[in-house]
Amino acid sequence: MFSRLTNIQRGDSVSGVKTTGRRALVSADARGFSLIELMITVTIMTILTMGVIPLVKVSIKRQKEQQLRETLRQIRTAIDEFHRDTIGMTCTGGGLQPGTGGTGTQPQPNTGQVAPDPRSKVMISDCTIFGVDNLDHYPPDLDTLVNGVNVIPRVQANMGGKGLGTSDNKTTLDSQSSTKKKVYLRGVPIDPMTGKSEWDLRSCYDTYDSTSWGGENVFDVRSKSKGTALNGERYSDW
Repeated sequence: MFSRLTNIQRGDSVSGVKTTGRRALVSADARGFSLIELMITVTIMTILTMGVIPLVKVSIKRQKEQQLRETLRQIRTAIDEFHRDTIGMTCTGGGLQPGTGGTGTQPQPNTGQVAPDPRSKVMISDCTIFGVDNLDHYPPDLDTLVNGVNVIPRVQANMGGKGLGTSDNKTTLDSQSSTKKKVYLRGVPIDPMTGKSEWDLRSCYDTYDSTSWGGENVFDVRSKSKGTALNGERYSDW
């Protein structure tokens, strides 16, 4: 407590103030922030925000680009796997390739010199999915990869069934060569750039710079996005 000052008139000078020995404490929180301090704080926060937002946008764009590359690789791998499973089949009838007979619905033994890829364990057995213009036997559309096609196991030369000898009975051999359906894609993937499961298609007869699909088969897929990647390339060229 301050001691009471007596006999002090207006205008008199005071050389000091006596206290009773107790300190007068003033809370720092009671002072608050001045207007200048608030303006400086807001300015700093604005600068930091303006610097972070572009970095976030770039990070999101880079993530989508990585997803697009992985999606394109997934579809192209399925197309290549489908084509590997057609090697060795020679469809007769239907105007596909000349043959000595047949109904056109079952593949005939291949008389050419092209050996099947060792990664291919089955051969497509349904020739009806190939049009007369699809001589290279690529998938006619993406839905074919999703819906699946009938296949039969590949049989090595001088072997009956999967490793079966000629002494095995006919029922066992037939069970080994039974037709199954193989699916190459779980579903048509979504383009991360457009948000839709729609893709620009190219056949093996289309030129690289073609802007339209010939419709004969699906040899390649590209994004429908007209945007530009971080490296300056167009997504439609990937």
